Amino acid sequence: MTAYVALLRAVNVSGTGMLPMAELRAMGEACGLERVRTHIASGNLLFESGLSEAEIVARLDARVAAFFGKQVPLFVRSAAEMRAIADTNPFPDERGSRNMVYFLAGPPTPDYHARIRGQQGERIAFGVREISVAYGEGIGKTKLMLPDPHGHTARNRNTVEALARRLEEGK
Repeated sequence: MTAYVALLRAVNVSGTGMLPMAELRAMGEACGLERVRTHIASGNLLFESGLSEAEIVARLDARVAAFFGKQVPLFVRSAAEMRAIADTNPFPDERGSRNMVYFLAGPPTPDYHARIRGQQGERIAFGVREISVAYGEGIGKTKLMLPDPHGHTARNRNTVEALARRLEEGK
């Protein structure tokens, strides 16, 4: 069994992306995932499975799409991947709440950086299947626009560390 987290995009407890965490847990259990639990009400599903990442994505994607009536981007990472992302913070001097990790479906394309628009004081670093952005004065006034060919979702560094820790502890 491998510990994983599924990160759903634009899921919250109110508004257009409303998905109660109890419902998300039930979806995970219906997909045959084990030790299913959530972390904060923003679309973070922790679980264990012997399935491949592709099979997990396919199963969860079908359930989430049925719930919302449309596709919702979701991204799966193993506990080892989350720990590596947490440990390779390219901006350790930045506050965790202003240091975002954007999870991608695959590696950034070679032309990804050239397609970024509106970069001002933000610092950007590329990972394996993620991009880190340090927002300095905060995300509220940024004009930064990251290319989104296959969707992405973001979590701040505080959440990334908490998810990595919870996956390791089995909590």
